[in-house]
Amino acid sequence: MSDNDILVKNSGWVPLKQFDDGRDGMLCILEAQRDIPFEIKRIYYITNLQNARSLRGKHAHKTLWQAIFCISGSFLLGLDDGITRQEIQVWRNDQGVLLGPGLWHTMTGFSGGCVLMVVASDYYDESEYIRNYDEFVKFVRTS
Repeated sequence: MSDNDILVKNSGWVPLKQFDDGRDGMLCILEAQRDIPFEIKRIYYITNLQNARSLRGKHAHKTLWQAIFCISGSFLLGLDDGITRQEIQVWRNDQGVLLGPGLWHTMTGFSGGCVLMVVASDYYDESEYIRNYDEFVKFVRTS
């Protein structure tokens, strides 16, 4: 086991194909049901984070799958499956993290200019969210 292993349930690294075009930059490719193990129905991104102490996430999902990528900069991803907690530094633009159902997650420690991108397996549905940590713990223990 390395320092880079993801230990929580319903998660893992998502490597993307990356091509170096020299002076013309780097090209990263993300393909649904190839690189991402689900059909993508929603894409969103987060920008203009005011400082490293901003806190995003603070929720889990009942059935939704997501993959989160750091397009620019870096951030700290907190993961909690109800038993195991882990923090991961996310900074590579060609590697994301899979966020499965029943996985509490937070994002903080944002570098200047940080840009996050998330792809999701379904459309937005507020009833899909678990926003209270105690309710999350009950959910994972009965699932």
